[in-house]
Amino acid sequence: METLTNVIKQIDAWVWGIPLILLILLCGIWLTIRVRGLQVRRIGLALKFMVKNEEEGEGEVTSFGALCTALSATIGTGNIVGVATAIAAGGPGALFWMEIAALFGMATKYAEGFLAIKYRTVDKEGHYLGGPFYYIENGMGSRWKWLAKLFALFGVLAGLLGIGTITQINGITSAANNFFDAKSEHIAFTLFDTDYTWTTVIMGLIITICVVLVVIGGLKRISQITQVVVPFMAVAYVLCCLIMMVCNVTAIPHAVVEIVKSAFGMDAVAGGALGAMIVAMQKGVARGIFSNEAGLGSAPIAAAAARTKEPVRQGLVTMTGTFIDTIVICTMTGLSIVISGAWQNPDLQGVQITDAAFQHGLPFPAQVSSCILMLCLIFFAFTTILGWSYYSERCLTYLRGKASHTLTLAFRWLYIVAVFIGPYLTVEAVWDTADVFNGLMAFPNVIALIALSGVVAMDTKQYFAEKRHQLR
Repeated sequence: METLTNVIKQIDAWVWGIPLILLILLCGIWLTIRVRGLQVRRIGLALKFMVKNEEEGEGEVTSFGALCTALSATIGTGNIVGVATAIAAGGPGALFWMEIAALFGMATKYAEGFLAIKYRTVDKEGHYLGGPFYYIENGMGSRWKWLAKLFALFGVLAGLLGIGTITQINGITSAANNFFDAKSEHIAFTLFDTDYTWTTVIMGLIITICVVLVVIGGLKRISQITQVVVPFMAVAYVLCCLIMMVCNVTAIPHAVVEIVKSAFGMDAVAGGALGAMIVAMQKGVARGIFSNEAGLGSAPIAAAAARTKEPVRQGLVTMTGTFIDTIVICTMTGLSIVISGAWQNPDLQGVQITDAAFQHGLPFPAQVSSCILMLCLIFFAFTTILGWSYYSERCLTYLRGKASHTLTLAFRWLYIVAVFIGPYLTVEAVWDTADVFNGLMAFPNVIALIALSGVVAMDTKQYFAEKRHQLR
């Protein structure tokens, strides 16, 4: 297992090297220029469209339902565990680069949502299909179909072996074990010299059964569940973080200064500033993208099913996902961790860091704070599992060329098996594996976004010119 972990880590370092980080950031900057800072100028309109469904739109689910499906896949362990691991590895400055990536990532998400509607198709059964593979093939031309297939392949692998299953269930069982059996005294069995507790086994089984009950029902059942759970869990988590901010308001200015100084390596010893800055940037951008998925091309798969006729409108709605996920939720998590100083404890990793921050920041007994975090993480990660089951299933359908009930059902059960075995893999190997597949998905999608940026800019300008009186 140690050898496997080291190999995965080396691959992760290669995939998430400076070239990919710069590619994603430059794509966001380029799109920001092309749409004239739309993510800042039109954020109010985007939030309005988010809760107001379009009349006479065409699609399978409401725009809000599509957003909740996308948010169910993005608001997950990345917001709790991912932020903690980024700060632990890259210092508080990782949060700064996470925010910068998210700001430009909102323009990227806008373009993804826009292109999802513009180039979507309808199959024989009336299902609305879209996403990077369709806007690559239909927007860039059939000669680029190989790039679309490549994205779909990486999407299937990311769902099965990365962001969709293993990281989420691993985060859930880790949080449950940290709460119910922190000292790991009740061992169920030992595998590869690692002890697994009864808490891990039981929680893993419970979540697997819940996944079975929802995933087998497909998109509409996933959308129905997420429209209820996502808003509730997001508000509950933000409320807890706000309580922490109020209770530690005097420590916030110092935390902000520490984040900025760390982002530019100002706290590093002489000669190590550039290295510290690069590490902070790498961890912040990687974990930020893992959390909000801007540039990965996952959200437009859900956006394509939205009941709408306007690509611009859905682009704005899709864009709010990054705002809610990173600008709001990840910022609060990161500030809580920096204020508490939990990231400096070498004995803590993953969810344990955020748990220590909650215990330090919330005005409740330690057990109550841990319970709140555990419940938030369980809901966050569970809905991410649901969202990514739909994403990876759509990727598989595109790879095969047509829908097959037998293949779809077989894939859903394979997905469930991946959820089942997830708790029994090491935390470090799990996150590095997820990072690898995330990065591989980003390459073909970002190429398409840059190639089609002219279409996005032209249609966006035309839309606001035609609607300028109605939108005032």
